Amino acid sequence: MAEAYPAMWTDVVDLRDFYDTSLGQMARRMIRRQLRQLWPDVQGLRVLGLGFASPYLRAFLGEAERVVAVMPASQGVLPWPQEGPGLTALADEIELPLPDRSMDRILLIHALESTEQVRAMLREIWRVLADGGRAIMVVPNRRGIWARLERTPFGNGRPYTPAQLTRLLRDNMFTPIAQTTALFLPPTTSRMFLRSAPAVEELGRRWFETFAGVIIIEAAKQIYAGSGLREPKHRRRGYLPVAQGFPRLGMNRIRFDP
Repeated sequence: MAEAYPAMWTDVVDLRDFYDTSLGQMARRMIRRQLRQLWPDVQGLRVLGLGFASPYLRAFLGEAERVVAVMPASQGVLPWPQEGPGLTALADEIELPLPDRSMDRILLIHALESTEQVRAMLREIWRVLADGGRAIMVVPNRRGIWARLERTPFGNGRPYTPAQLTRLLRDNMFTPIAQTTALFLPPTTSRMFLRSAPAVEELGRRWFETFAGVIIIEAAKQIYAGSGLREPKHRRRGYLPVAQGFPRLGMNRIRFDP
């Protein structure tokens, strides 16, 4: 793994401000395009976003049965969406306030590269993912230019190569089933270059995939691997709801009606 890169959480305000910029909006469009190709239909499914996934979850709001955004305590949290009931909660990434096998799809972005407890977080994701469920991991590409420049959130934390991420998932009871990439345009503020992003994406994915800004891997839960799960020795208390629609959480978990 890339020990030379320290894990660190980007503050939620910095993440919000990045996605408010032209560069952030371009990044969201390019990544979201790949997410929708992997998950073209989530009708009737329960979708969880972990990290700072809210810019990418809106596309699922009118389609999925339920959408929830959990933001790690070390990152901070913002209410989302701006309209309607709140769908966000603040929680420890290794102790999610969700029942076992309660989510059908889980999206991790600005999460895996940031946590110091990678394996514990992946085990927790395995726990809340339904049998037959799938997760998508979006992480900075260690060989891409985005991971080398700290002007965007993708330049913070621990980047991965595709082989490293694949091995990590397999070692933690997930089977990679699809892989793609995004963000071939350098992180520039030039409006002229930003307008060319779709064409650059197509060219980069065809000829220069090694140098993509982010790696996107979809993985399925290994159902037969449940015996490998272990409860953490020390579990911390406390989940903080941040918007309406979530009850006050102590040691209680968020409950879903059947």
